Amino acid sequence: MRSLSLLLITLLTAMIVRAADPTDTSYPYADCQGSAKPYPVPASVTELPDSLTVIFINHVGRHGARFPSSPRNVTHLIKELSHADSLNALTPAGESLLSLAKYVSEYSHNRWGALDSLGMAEQRGIASRMLRNNGRLFDNKRIKAISSYSPRCVMSMYEFTHQLDRLNNHIEIYTSAGRQNSPLMRPFDLDPDFTAWLKNGDWQEVYRMQYETMMPVAPARRLFKGDYGHDLSSDKARDISFHAFKMLQGLAAMGLPSRMDQYFTLPEANQAWSCTNLSHYLQRTTTTLSQLPAEIAAPLLVDLLTTADEAARGESEYSVILRFGHAETLMPLLSLMRLDGCYYLTNYFDTVALHWMDFHVVPMASNLQMIMARTKSGRIYVRFDLNERPVVLPGADSIYIPWDKAREYLLRCIPLHLRP
Repeated sequence: MRSLSLLLITLLTAMIVRAADPTDTSYPYADCQGSAKPYPVPASVTELPDSLTVIFINHVGRHGARFPSSPRNVTHLIKELSHADSLNALTPAGESLLSLAKYVSEYSHNRWGALDSLGMAEQRGIASRMLRNNGRLFDNKRIKAISSYSPRCVMSMYEFTHQLDRLNNHIEIYTSAGRQNSPLMRPFDLDPDFTAWLKNGDWQEVYRMQYETMMPVAPARRLFKGDYGHDLSSDKARDISFHAFKMLQGLAAMGLPSRMDQYFTLPEANQAWSCTNLSHYLQRTTTTLSQLPAEIAAPLLVDLLTTADEAARGESEYSVILRFGHAETLMPLLSLMRLDGCYYLTNYFDTVALHWMDFHVVPMASNLQMIMARTKSGRIYVRFDLNERPVVLPGADSIYIPWDKAREYLLRCIPLHLRP
């Protein structure tokens, strides 16, 4: 009887502990790379059924894997660790991380933010699969491609289109890169209401509370010896952990081995990731705080709708339209469209990590494809693929949706004053 009671107490205690932290996550280290995670190549590509003939593809993609976008995190880390090193206060882990930070700084010199060889391969792979599965759209057809002015986006566009041309040189490809494409590819730079909200919005207080609660201090303290580590304030320790984690998140995207597990335990990595993930969610999607982050993508959704309409009517001069932008281009668009896993509303922001994951929404080279096809009777259907995996449009019961139904849904997603 006593052993049964002890068992019941143990089970009850475990349930209470679990209930106390219902928002904990245990994603693997690869997922904790967040939006810096290299592109998850699909094991297989879903082919159209024989009853459908592809007629048009609208594609919106993020640039491929790249070097860190700026030296900010690495420089900050080197400064903090070098000071401790001058006092002989670094542990072996601290010395190792300092050496790694210096290597990343040197390796990235004059290449901050540049597309790397992995990012180029990601774009070529997506292009190859698109052509292989939709060959009739490319032979003696016209293709249009645009990108933002960012060099990594321009290079992503050229890697993609160059691969198409390598596989089929009977394609006419028209490319455009520059600030003229910013209304579609970089609306986050242009909307004054959004930029003001980004600078002073309520999201900052929500993020601060999460950061102070979840950003672990232990990874930073393990870098320093004795009193130096013990005397670090919690704010200072969180700051060092944050910059270390951000640097480690980006290693795989620049073609280096990931070493996150050497400095963060898996629970610590999940805690740190939850902070960077929440930052993306609050700043780039519709939330209960504001719809502005998603609504800036309305012109892009209008463009997708308009060009798809032209294709459905047989009036498009292009069989494929490609667009190359940023994670900040896709997150608002996918949220505005309310695609599964890309849209989540809550007043309990500690639950975000369970329902909205940046490594799912915008890994490197992430993309949305609208694949339009016609039946023998002439009816047009559309399939939406996120990162080359079909997704069901909200309210639909199939991955193949009549275009008129899909069009009606997408039109409702666009703010009333911006509808075509």
